[in-house]
Amino acid sequence: MAKIGFIGTGIMGSPMASNLQKAGHSLFLSTHRGAAPSDLLSAGAIALASPKEVAQEAEFIIIMVPDTPQVDEVLFSENGIAAGLSPNKVVIDMSSISPTATKAFAEKINAKGAQYLDAPVSGGEVGAKAGTLSIMVGGDEKTFARALPLLQSMGKNITLVGGNGDGQTAKVANQIIVALNIQAVAEALVFAAKNGADPAKVREALMGGFASSKILEVHGERMIKGTFDPGFRISLHQKDLNLALAGARELGINLPNTASAQQVFSTCAALGGSNWDHSALIKGLEQMANFSIRDK
Repeated sequence: MAKIGFIGTGIMGSPMASNLQKAGHSLFLSTHRGAAPSDLLSAGAIALASPKEVAQEAEFIIIMVPDTPQVDEVLFSENGIAAGLSPNKVVIDMSSISPTATKAFAEKINAKGAQYLDAPVSGGEVGAKAGTLSIMVGGDEKTFARALPLLQSMGKNITLVGGNGDGQTAKVANQIIVALNIQAVAEALVFAAKNGADPAKVREALMGGFASSKILEVHGERMIKGTFDPGFRISLHQKDLNLALAGARELGINLPNTASAQQVFSTCAALGGSNWDHSALIKGLEQMANFSIRDK
């Protein structure tokens, strides 16, 4: 069993860390941003004062924080992970951040004789709790093989995509697809309801055809019922689409539908919905249409 440091025990990180404990691994947590979750501590996790101390104790150090600046801070601040690393330790960043920044972070960590994997996840809080996350990994094959038993405690579909940064690139691609599917379902339901059809019956009919999808099944139901407690917050999906659009500018390509979805998310944010579930994208379309599918 491995000694694992875990930095970032929020909505996603806490159940992921819990699944590592259930698999028999030892956990070390940092209290530099506040108290560690009591359920992890009661199950045997050890709280330490800083990411540096966590890195000194652990063989593998997992990061699960919101965005690129937070990963940078956790890694390279005065009491960050890099200050506590020794050769052959493995840093696994499971946050969703910039692929470009990831390559730079990996280069710095690898220069210290440690190894770096970027391993962002998809599956939301439900997948984190169930241990069924999809995990997209960037790094070398030998380090991936070392880390695989840990990743298997948190996920089911685990793919080594390529080198450092490629895991993050796959995650950005995933978020493009998810956002555009949410927008497609929302537009279809607004169209159907405005045209006088029952959106719940339309969804039921579409579930049996080529338009069927997990988004239509799960988020379509949320749209119809108006249950928008997060899952995955709009603000986080906006962050991921910003990564996609920034990357597109770097590459000299155009992502017009991604830009459109981002604009609708921005409408939701302007309505005070940054913390709504991303299925609430439909509320942005409803605002523009001056019509709600739930008023029928």
